[in-house]
Amino acid sequence: MKMKRIHVYISGRVQGVFFRYTAKELADQLGVTGWIKNLPDGRVEAVVEGEEEKVDEMLEFFHKGPPLARVDKVEVKNEEYKGEFKDFRIIYW
Repeated sequence: MKMKRIHVYISGRVQGVFFRYTAKELADQLGVTGWIKNLPDGRVEAVVEGEEEKVDEMLEFFHKGPPLARVDKVEVKNEEYKGEFKDFRIIYW
């Protein structure tokens, strides 16, 4: 099984619409690890690691978001898989 890591920035109406919470629920269902947080500029940032197909499912979600969200742009950086996370967490400031 091929492992994958992505670092993502999501722009649009992505804060205050349950984006992080919905992403965490999906990540837990898929068994991927990493984190997600709101940024001061209104974007959402996330790092996701896991099996390639599961990470790709998360990426599909990031392009749509939950029902109240409006995703305008998704910037994706493929990074080297590190296996450094135990679970998927929401980071609160």
